[in-house]
Amino acid sequence: MPRTNARSRALIDAADRLRDAVDRLNFAPPVTHIYNPLRYAWKSHQAYLRMAPRGDVNAVFLGMNPGPWGMAQTGVPFGEIQLVKDFLKINEPVDRPALENPKRPVEGFDCPRSEVSGRRLWGYFRDQFQTAQRFFDEHFVTNYCPLVFMESGGRNRTPDKLPVGERLPLQQCCDQHLREVLDILRPRYVVAVGTFAEACVKRCRDGLAKSDAPKSSDVTTPWSLVRILHPSPASPAANRDWAGTVHRQLCEAAVLDGKEHTT
Repeated sequence: MPRTNARSRALIDAADRLRDAVDRLNFAPPVTHIYNPLRYAWKSHQAYLRMAPRGDVNAVFLGMNPGPWGMAQTGVPFGEIQLVKDFLKINEPVDRPALENPKRPVEGFDCPRSEVSGRRLWGYFRDQFQTAQRFFDEHFVTNYCPLVFMESGGRNRTPDKLPVGERLPLQQCCDQHLREVLDILRPRYVVAVGTFAEACVKRCRDGLAKSDAPKSSDVTTPWSLVRILHPSPASPAANRDWAGTVHRQLCEAAVLDGKEHTT
């Protein structure tokens, strides 16, 4: 496992601040259970952050929030259990949330379920780069929001479905963290995985433009924004050759050159 360096230390510190900030927020029914894997899967998440690129970063891939069978179990964004163990070589002890929904237990790396979105995303990276080291040489994956929101029956509730009074304070915390991550990594591309992530990146980009320059100036970020199809099985389009579609999107945007699998 890679050792902590200045960049991964900065990412760990940023995640630490985000973890504590979102834990101070309040949410009301129909949300009854909130999982923060940055809290109970912190060892695993730190191990993941230590894999961040040490040199120039080509692309940061941004998702929305943890899935119940992915990051909620492993602490790794889009963290499908088998791929996290076999491809990323992460298998750290995972605790349990303080208030656990019996319909959505946290079993860590012993969980028998598989997250389709994570299997598709990390499976694609495995097929393109062959090894995790080659992927992390110039790429990274993160989530916008670290929390999982559930109703009493175990139904997942995504951040965009929260009432505005709850969504805006959460947005402030997550926007700040996203800006910090992009400032630490300074990628050439930010690849939004789906439309929600795209909107978050645009909002942060627009906020930087308003705060960092005179009104008469044109501000350009050091990165370009690209959106790809979300791998969720709830999307009919994603169920029709998601990997092929996304590969074309990334190559057309020049994020990848189509030769990542070659030596």
